[in-house]
Amino acid sequence: MSRRSEQRRQAVFALYQHDLTGRPLDDVFPRDARSFTRALAHATADNAEEADALLERHAHRWTVTRIAPLERAILRAAIVEMLHPDAIPGDEPIPPEGAIDEAVETAKTFCGADAPGFVNGILAAVLREEAAQR
Repeated sequence: MSRRSEQRRQAVFALYQHDLTGRPLDDVFPRDARSFTRALAHATADNAEEADALLERHAHRWTVTRIAPLERAILRAAIVEMLHPDAIPGDEPIPPEGAIDEAVETAKTFCGADAPGFVNGILAAVLREEAAQR
């Protein structure tokens, strides 16, 4: 696993902990969290309302609060990487398809059996909508 993939996962887990505990985001990062991890998590938190609106639109018959917290964090982070790559300082931004792949891999590793397909379907729909609006 690449170092950047691990940093993405750390950002997702920080968002998950923040969501579940209500603790400030800066209090839930691992001590050794890199700037990319922190930037992705903060950009995701800053854009959560927009991400949630997209989730509501594309997660048919599911409300955002009904999506499991870890999957919600994975989806939100991927949406932000897809739609707001400039909000995350660092190297070259990941292509939207790469953000989807990373999110699906994280769901495969840490979520239930149905999560990877759910994550992939929603993110693919968001990407199609974004492409249609260009």
